[in-house]
Amino acid sequence: MSKKLETIKQKVIRCTDCDLCKTRTKAVPGKGNFHSDVIFVGEAPGKNEDRNGEPFIGIAGKKLSAALEEAGVSRDDVYITNIVKCRPPKNRVPTAAERETCQEYLKQEIAIIKPKIICILGNTAFSSLLGGSEITKFRGKLVRKDGQMYFLSLHPAATIYNQELVTVLKKDIAKLFGLIAKLKDSKKVKVDIDYTP
Repeated sequence: MSKKLETIKQKVIRCTDCDLCKTRTKAVPGKGNFHSDVIFVGEAPGKNEDRNGEPFIGIAGKKLSAALEEAGVSRDDVYITNIVKCRPPKNRVPTAAERETCQEYLKQEIAIIKPKIICILGNTAFSSLLGGSEITKFRGKLVRKDGQMYFLSLHPAATIYNQELVTVLKKDIAKLFGLIAKLKDSKKVKVDIDYTP
């Protein structure tokens, strides 16, 4: 593991910058391969993550792992993190203040890993990173902002309540790794939304 990422991890574990530190069991730093071409960014830890201090290990995490496997990708090959590193009480959506307080950690993770694509999972990550909403309208699209590529998909948790979305998630993940393969081969990819001036 990168020393710099280990430093961030320790800062996250000890962080008391917002009130979520009072209600969490464990803070949940990002985890995975620091040479990854992609960073998956979700909303916030849930109950299982809070208990174990690891991202995406509950039911939603299993759905993501299954979609990755279907695309021929091992979970160990990617880096997974969240907008907010501590579980909000009762899994509520993190507040704007909580997201803002936590954003420096994500910025540092991105700066160290330098992914080809950041995969945004769900509305909270979409609004936090790109100011967007209605992820279902924009999912499957590739976005460029400030020289960084983003791929939009739904949060794996959405597939728990709507089985039809399992296929959608798998399709998105397969498309994402198709795009990454092209970028690695220095081939052109079609950007659907470009925020670059």
